[in-house]
Amino acid sequence: MDTTPTLLSNLQAHFKLDPAETRLLIVGLGATGYSAAQFLQQTPIKFAVIDSRRNPPQIDSLREQMPDVPVFSGGFDQSAFEVATHLLVSPGVSLNEKAIHKAMQAGVTILSDIDLFACATDKPILAVTGSNGKSTVTTMLGDMGNAAGFKTAIGGNLGTPALDLLQQDADLYVLELSSFQLERTTALNAKAATVLNLSADHLDRHDSMTDYAQEKQRVFRGDGAMILNVDDPLVMAMKDPARTWFGFSIERQADFYLRRGEIDQLMHGDHVLMNADELNLEGSHNIANALAALALGHAFGLDVNAMCRALKKFKGLPHRMQKVADIHGVRWVNDSKATNIGASIAALQGYRRKVILIAGGDGKGADMTELTPIVKEKTKAVVLMGKDAALIDQALKGCVPTHFAGTMKEAVKIAAKLAQAGDSVLLSPACASLDQYKSYADRGNQFAQAVLELS
Repeated sequence: MDTTPTLLSNLQAHFKLDPAETRLLIVGLGATGYSAAQFLQQTPIKFAVIDSRRNPPQIDSLREQMPDVPVFSGGFDQSAFEVATHLLVSPGVSLNEKAIHKAMQAGVTILSDIDLFACATDKPILAVTGSNGKSTVTTMLGDMGNAAGFKTAIGGNLGTPALDLLQQDADLYVLELSSFQLERTTALNAKAATVLNLSADHLDRHDSMTDYAQEKQRVFRGDGAMILNVDDPLVMAMKDPARTWFGFSIERQADFYLRRGEIDQLMHGDHVLMNADELNLEGSHNIANALAALALGHAFGLDVNAMCRALKKFKGLPHRMQKVADIHGVRWVNDSKATNIGASIAALQGYRRKVILIAGGDGKGADMTELTPIVKEKTKAVVLMGKDAALIDQALKGCVPTHFAGTMKEAVKIAAKLAQAGDSVLLSPACASLDQYKSYADRGNQFAQAVLELS
């Protein structure tokens, strides 16, 4: 990690962060907050930590490793905010919190762990955001970079916090970034960046789709190449004609696109890159993900043959269109990571045969009527569960038969009775999981367990 005057100079230039005068408060002590504390502990910057929870996840580790760092827990003590000159706000904490909002009004500078990361490295960064597909594209790019001979580290919103990646001393960093990370980030200048797509998500934290899109667009700050989804009008509206940009599409010709025919092919201009059936992934949305990864890698300068080799070996990620089992001719697929409507729509669009859909959970304020056309077109029946099951049922207006389940085991048993040989049963909830589960991974694991118990 760079703790030289270069780092401090960058922080001074971007945030007027002078170690002699700065009093930085880390807000939130989860994985991100703890990684920021570890980073700052190696600098002369004075900082403290605050969390509204009485026993935040990393408090014992912090007290053991950094006993001299002041820690406030069990609420947001206003006095801690009043003495701060800078706030580093973890993505899980809303900027609309009263204490934070008041500090912002008083002129306190807001920054993020991604800002610290950007100031700490001069190595190239590829940045990935969007409503759906972020983790898949980020992981694809990591495999591509390593296959092309670059020591590539991936993280951010996916897995390893960004600041912890610095310990790997990589040649190339690939960051998955959420809208919550981007809304408080200003120092990022990625070599190439993409907004993969936009659909209603996190409207419980963002005031509108317009606000949500504006936060996603912040990934393009700087002068790097823009990678744009030609099939998404909201993304194309972000195009800056003065910037280098590359488009990807599964519907029309673009810089990187899908050419349909007797054998569907992934194309770069007039050049065939690979056949679509060489991807070990289900669904047309995963072809779009592959094209986006190819465009990002091309913008950085990765060898195209190495990128295609990596794609052919890529097996997908857990809980993202993951095949669980084939039982009596019925295929069971775990897409628990589909925590918003757009992800479920993308999953369903990839099917040529009709499926039985298991959906529901916490809809996060999204308009569930957006599901109706694709459900009517692609499903035989829907099994609903969770907090907003009735809301989804109301939105579907009887376009297909609906059934209700209280638990995942019950949902799987209902789907098994409805399914016939040749059908697929798809868990693609279109909702967050925390109304009933620890995480989307917990939800997906319980689905897989219930399916395996059938056999």
